[in-house]
Amino acid sequence: MNIETALKEAMTITGAVGVALVDYDSGMSLGSLGGGDWLNLEVAAAGNTEVVRSKQRVISALDLNDEIEDILITLHRQYHLIRLLTGGKRGNSLFLYLVLDRDRANLALARHSLKAIEADLIV
Repeated sequence: MNIETALKEAMTITGAVGVALVDYDSGMSLGSLGGGDWLNLEVAAAGNTEVVRSKQRVISALDLNDEIEDILITLHRQYHLIRLLTGGKRGNSLFLYLVLDRDRANLALARHSLKAIEADLIV
């Protein structure tokens, strides 16, 4: 599936408020949907590149020999889910960033859905 279709599919996840596909090497968004006046996905995407880079530095410093699957940031009213895409046909510096309304979302189902979207995404 292409980027546009993947973003539309992510927005069908119950509780989805916004989604972006982000290149964490550059901090640039390759596409986004949703958001609105109170959620600037471009700013959030750029800021979350620092979260990903920081966690990767820690993993490297600890010599964990492991990779990040996803990162969850829990707010009082929202979940922010960062799903790193694996290498191969999808590249190795991309992540899906999904913002969920905490009252409506099922976190386990959202993680499962993002994993399925990742598996079908071709960049």
